[in-house]
Amino acid sequence: MKKRMLIIVLGLLLAIPGWVSANVEVPDTNGKQTEKPVPGSHDKEGTEECDCEKQEHMHKNWQAKMAEREQKLLTWVDQYTPDKKAEWTKVLAEKKDLRNKWLSPENAEKREKWKQEKMSKIQELKKQLDEGKLTKEEFVQKAHGGKAMGNWKTFHDLKAAVEAKNDKTAAELLNQLLDQSKQHNEKIKAMLAE
Repeated sequence: MKKRMLIIVLGLLLAIPGWVSANVEVPDTNGKQTEKPVPGSHDKEGTEECDCEKQEHMHKNWQAKMAEREQKLLTWVDQYTPDKKAEWTKVLAEKKDLRNKWLSPENAEKREKWKQEKMSKIQELKKQLDEGKLTKEEFVQKAHGGKAMGNWKTFHDLKAAVEAKNDKTAAELLNQLLDQSKQHNEKIKAMLAE
């Protein structure tokens, strides 16, 4: 009994510092440390997190989720549109390269400027929503730049088509998603060029 209690106490003593440090700090691109925002709340600067409450994902391990999504895409490309494999590989590599450039310290100022513009736009839209000038759907549509999360919806439609074993729809959606990915890459290139 005493050994069991000793093991439990030692385990807690070793685990508590890890829990504390994991729940206090998150890395910031500006080199400062800040507290983690509570999901669904506003961060310290009054900016709003995305409206993801109804979706079952968190922003914690986005890189692993992106790698998993990319792997699924390439598997589906092999299965439904093997003739476009090289094009997909090129677009996904370019996307990864552009993301790395955008997230690099050299572009921290551009990212911060873009974030401030985006957040001020969202705050203005939020104000209009609170005043009843916009519906929740209009708010979401305008907050995401009027694109209605097109590539996200296409990906989920593609996933549903694959699960339903609808080969024709899956191939069409893969082609549509490829075009959307190319457009997104061009948008990021333009943002990097500014």
